[in-house]
Amino acid sequence: MAVLQLVLLLLLSSVALGWIARRFEFPYPIALVAGGACLGLVPNLPQAQFDPQLILVAVLPPILYQAALLTSWTDFKAHIRAIGLLAIGLVTVTTLAVGATLKFLVPDVPWAAAFVLGAIVSPPDAVAATAILSRLNMPRRIVTILEGESLVNDASGLVLYKFAVAAVLTGTFSLVDAASQFAVVSLVGIAVGIALAFFYIAVHKRLNDPFIEVLTVLTIPYAAYMGAEALHVSGVLAVVAAGLVRGRYAPEIVSAGMRIMARPVWNVLVFLLNSLVFMLIGLQMASVVGNLDRYSAVQLAVLGAAITAVAVLVRFVWVFPVSFLPRGLSGSPKQQEPPPSTSELLIIGWCGMRGIVSLAAALALPLTLPGGAPFPHRDLIIFLTFVVIGATLVGQGLTLTPLIRLLKVGSRWSLHDEQLRVRRAMSQAALQAVDDTLAREGVPPSWADAQKAGIAERIALVASDGSDLTPKLELQNRLRHAAIVAERRELIRLWRANEIGDEVMHHLMEMLDYQEAPLPEAKPATGDYKTESAPLSAVDLGR
Repeated sequence: MAVLQLVLLLLLSSVALGWIARRFEFPYPIALVAGGACLGLVPNLPQAQFDPQLILVAVLPPILYQAALLTSWTDFKAHIRAIGLLAIGLVTVTTLAVGATLKFLVPDVPWAAAFVLGAIVSPPDAVAATAILSRLNMPRRIVTILEGESLVNDASGLVLYKFAVAAVLTGTFSLVDAASQFAVVSLVGIAVGIALAFFYIAVHKRLNDPFIEVLTVLTIPYAAYMGAEALHVSGVLAVVAAGLVRGRYAPEIVSAGMRIMARPVWNVLVFLLNSLVFMLIGLQMASVVGNLDRYSAVQLAVLGAAITAVAVLVRFVWVFPVSFLPRGLSGSPKQQEPPPSTSELLIIGWCGMRGIVSLAAALALPLTLPGGAPFPHRDLIIFLTFVVIGATLVGQGLTLTPLIRLLKVGSRWSLHDEQLRVRRAMSQAALQAVDDTLAREGVPPSWADAQKAGIAERIALVASDGSDLTPKLELQNRLRHAAIVAERRELIRLWRANEIGDEVMHHLMEMLDYQEAPLPEAKPATGDYKTESAPLSAVDLGR
């Protein structure tokens, strides 16, 4: 019962923090890290007992898989040079720099344990950054590079983390052996993920049931991770490879019903995992800080500030020089883009927020060594990880938007512009399909006037974000909202009067929800429609 009460408390806290983040329009990881810290200050809260490795296995696979699944392989390949320099080169340099800093400041920390902290805080989390960048119409390549970096650096950071932890546990380390093992576990892990992805693709084609499809998809990241780990290769890279491959084929094999069902399932699952990890580490912070009584508050503050400063500054020191390296390996001259501007490099350098991967890795540290001795400086590593995450998420996350506006970056591409272009092409294809069907059926073209008008106007409404609608489209938007609201009220009235059953009510309610979802938020009426030259008609309204 105590465990259930604790889980309920964590879930309710996550709901409240998520609502606060949405209400004040900032990325929810910022609210989670602040809420987790506050939760750790509440006295007499029950402490959860769990296997540290369970956190790594339960949390990371679905989060990494969803990120890989949503990654554009075309964009990823086009920016592979920049992504590789950040996700592999920068992660390695950050691991070494942070580890050396901790060893310098706390000499009794073993080198291997110092590099464990470096590997934990080396991979930035792009969730908060890209959530902000996408709203501010940043140049597309910056968003693509940061998303690709976040995907690959999680894998490279966690591979380094595994080697560092193994060095602590065994007490031995060989650079030559580590390099050869790194290549083997990486390549075989990728191969396992690719093979498993194609197996699931073959299975998926034969399911034809949205519920079974979603349930099957939820097993992919765990199967990839545990299958690779059973072979003693990289489970993280297996998950990433499986997600990239399956994401490439998903549009062809996934049914509409499965897509509709899977999106909210994945979003809820990832939010739940993020929330639980932040809350769990918040619960542990009181005991962690209590075990650090050998350090004064000033010493802990200096350590946290120094490690955070190194993690942030190394990114800037790395980003600017490598952007001017020779670009001959990045493709043909026609495919090469000019190097980013100074303003763009400043934005990339400032997008170094740490997040869920670092937290999960810190929580997954073993409690003891094989001989029974405590893992060296485990509490200090967890504490410093939380400080780096909190400082970067809150400090950089909340100042990223003002920095972008100050630098005046973000005018060359927006999701809205791309939607308009794609929707126009989709509209032309839909209208052409209507014309072909009319010709094949041999019916008068006038029979399809309302249908063709409805296609064109639905495309316009879906592509718009509601900020640039003409008075005519604004009125149509309000009419559609009014009609759907009236239908929903009548449906509920009939259901409450027991004139229809639950099954019919749920089916029709779902239909109305999907009709309403693409519509932009209705604006209040202004009464001014004089800018439109033609009056509204039944055909104009798509009826």
